[in-house]
Amino acid sequence: MSEQRVGGGRPAEGSAGAGRRDEASAPRKARAGKLTRQERSWVLYDVGNSAFVLLSTALVPVYFASLAEPGSSVVVAWGYAETVASLILALLMPVLGSLADLQGNKKRFYIGFVGTGAVACAALGVPQTALPFLIVYVVSSVMLNGSMVFYDAFLVDATTEDRYDEVSSQGYAWGYIGSCVPFIACLAVVLGGPSVGIPMDVGMKVAFLITAVWWLLFSVPLLRNVTQTHFKAPEKHLVRDTVVGLGRTCKKIVADRRIRYFMIAYFFYIDGVHTIIRMSTSYGTELGIDAVQLVLALLVTQFVAFPAAIAYGRLSTRFGTKRMLLVAVFAYFCITLFAAFFLVSAVQFWMLAVCVGLFQGGIQALSRSELSKLVPKEHANEYYGFFDIFGKYAAVMGTFLVSVFTQLTGNPSVGVLSIAVLFIVGFFFLWKMPVPASGEPADGLAVE
Repeated sequence: MSEQRVGGGRPAEGSAGAGRRDEASAPRKARAGKLTRQERSWVLYDVGNSAFVLLSTALVPVYFASLAEPGSSVVVAWGYAETVASLILALLMPVLGSLADLQGNKKRFYIGFVGTGAVACAALGVPQTALPFLIVYVVSSVMLNGSMVFYDAFLVDATTEDRYDEVSSQGYAWGYIGSCVPFIACLAVVLGGPSVGIPMDVGMKVAFLITAVWWLLFSVPLLRNVTQTHFKAPEKHLVRDTVVGLGRTCKKIVADRRIRYFMIAYFFYIDGVHTIIRMSTSYGTELGIDAVQLVLALLVTQFVAFPAAIAYGRLSTRFGTKRMLLVAVFAYFCITLFAAFFLVSAVQFWMLAVCVGLFQGGIQALSRSELSKLVPKEHANEYYGFFDIFGKYAAVMGTFLVSVFTQLTGNPSVGVLSIAVLFIVGFFFLWKMPVPASGEPADGLAVE
């Protein structure tokens, strides 16, 4: 669809008309157990970007270890790189998210971040030493996670509110299973290459290229089939109004007790989730677990996470989103204790990978869909920008804690243990988050 049809093809409507949409551009209602064309197109971007997520979780830290200087700590260097990437995102995304809420901008930002990220992903095979590699990786990571903010905000355009949990869970589920296709191809080249005369570094160059092409291909359906139907009215003084709007959104978040508690809870529990995702391979490497075992165990996580994420979306319909999130947070707390006190062998790493797979997709998908229920649809990018602040600053804290405590004690298990308390705090605030009665609006947002 062309950008001129955004908002139902109507002329700029001013503040009173911001966010309106006509029936032709509105998401269609799916039949039970089915996804509409718009929903499928939205889900497919999870398939595309998840290929790079999996590669950067499983193979990239192992490859980075081969570039690092002998005797240096992979956990410390990788943790600081992830911290820098998260900090950049946390500073950029609220402002860019607010600008993306303007008519037609959501796709423009999405295209820019996806295109730049895919180029940076392909370029990861160029550096031959550790520091240049980390710089290119930080760029690719910023672009990947930035594109996810705009993608997440497209959820309100791709489907209806009663299907947020289901569609969000489908995205994570198909992302897990779909990402295995290019990843297996990458494994074949990287791990099987030496047997046919292809060195590991050449194999990784091919793997980066495969992943970048896959990422780009699966970004196309969303561009073609999902239209920004919710948007803010054009602003006369763009910079000033953007800053004022961000301040107003901050006040609304503070004033709305439900979203305030949710954001605080999310800040803490997603810290642990992101840290486990990003540091698992480097942590296993530091413990001396074979690289092949680490990669295969993480591949198993993808297959376990596929049905688990779908099941989480459906269970939330029956038991409630908040209750299912509480279950996942408690499970992650237990996973953290297991990693800190008992993880010493490849078998135990496999056990850990299976446990993570059971809850990883569910906690991320339901967090994303819960926010979509709380915020004004025409300001979705702006709120997801703040959502990203909470997630990325949490990731800064988590990876930083692991790196610092590992560096101070020389024991990576202490670094892992340091984040367990964050799941406790996140569980507490999520438990205290008010759940409105049926049909009751959130405290401060729905009155707009």
